[in-house]
Amino acid sequence: MPDHRKHRGPHPEDAELFGTSALPALRQAASEYCYLLDRGYPPVATLKLVGDRHRLRERQRIALNRSTCSAAAAASRRAREVALTDCRHLVIDGFNVVTTIEAALAGGVVIVGREGCYRDMASMHGSYRRVQETAPALESIGEQLQEAGVTQAEWLLDEPVSNSGRLAGVMRELAKSRGWPWSVRLVPDPDRELSARRDAAIASADREVLDAGDRWCNLAAAVVRATLRDAWVVAFNT
Repeated sequence: MPDHRKHRGPHPEDAELFGTSALPALRQAASEYCYLLDRGYPPVATLKLVGDRHRLRERQRIALNRSTCSAAAAASRRAREVALTDCRHLVIDGFNVVTTIEAALAGGVVIVGREGCYRDMASMHGSYRRVQETAPALESIGEQLQEAGVTQAEWLLDEPVSNSGRLAGVMRELAKSRGWPWSVRLVPDPDRELSARRDAAIASADREVLDAGDRWCNLAAAVVRATLRDAWVVAFNT
């Protein structure tokens, strides 16, 4: 079915699933999920156990999974986090960062992970569609990179994702018009390259990438906190 979305906004049921009245149960579920993960229980079976116990819906389980990890993993990631202002060369997980800012701009739910990462609830399924928030999202990211003093922003986009080439063209034109030090590359597997980079900090919320890298920057969180203070940000791990 063709994707005709014009916004990266909330799911029709998100007000019910992630509204104020739903948060106590979600936070209790997150607490129990973390407790079990910290004691070595397998994530998939544990998520089902906790989700069934609290009668969580599918999107709530997805959010819980994206926001939760073991205490050891969270501590390891936080120990390797660097502030955006301390980055000069940044390698950016393109779709990962852009879709989160698009969602925040459109009023979609942004989930705060146990390690502090901001993650959206969007799912591209191998295809990216430019939405009305795309240009403002790129502008917001670029302005924060410039303000922080980043002198080299290296964007990686998934080549197999449809329309990645179009987005790359938009990004290159924007960077040229604003004089931003961006390079944009289409690569077969950004996660593999990001995980292997040791010459720069990486900007991603992908858990496997964060666990593999030496230094990472919480770019999406920095942009949302600085420019989108009314964004719908939900934290389960309080």
